[in-house]
Amino acid sequence: MNINELRAIQAPLKELYKQNPESAVIPTRAEGIIEGEDIVCRIPTSIGTTVAGLHPATGGDGSKACSADMLMESLVACAGVTLKAVATAMRIPLKRAKVIAEGNWDARGTLGIDRAATVGLKEVRLTFEVDSPADPEKIKKLVQLTERFCVIYQTLANPPKLTSHYKTLYQI
Repeated sequence: MNINELRAIQAPLKELYKQNPESAVIPTRAEGIIEGEDIVCRIPTSIGTTVAGLHPATGGDGSKACSADMLMESLVACAGVTLKAVATAMRIPLKRAKVIAEGNWDARGTLGIDRAATVGLKEVRLTFEVDSPADPEKIKKLVQLTERFCVIYQTLANPPKLTSHYKTLYQI
């Protein structure tokens, strides 16, 4: 896709969102099904079902998706698509680019072994490898804009209010 095609696709959306800001608030939703004997959660998606399970560090066999890996994959996907869109808008030719997300989590926390051990990722490192003939200052700006416009990056950098609810379906 070139800049003219990108602009043609996005122009009517930008105009709509300027005229009607409420229409720019896009709901998102995911759900997982837990049933049966296996310790897994099945997440239906538009391209198939992802089956998440225990990481080998917590007793899994490695055959199921790991939630922490899925979070990193989500960051990489969002940053990658955003990088390409911003490069297109900036007319920066990309021969190839790679986005790498890395982090560490302490299995002791999620296994309840040590209350002082953090549950969750303590830090996330994002690396952009950009193969482009563009000026290094333009590449620097490309990465800055990618970080600014990437939904997942900004969600991690500025965590949203998180709430949890439950309802009981089984009646005695």
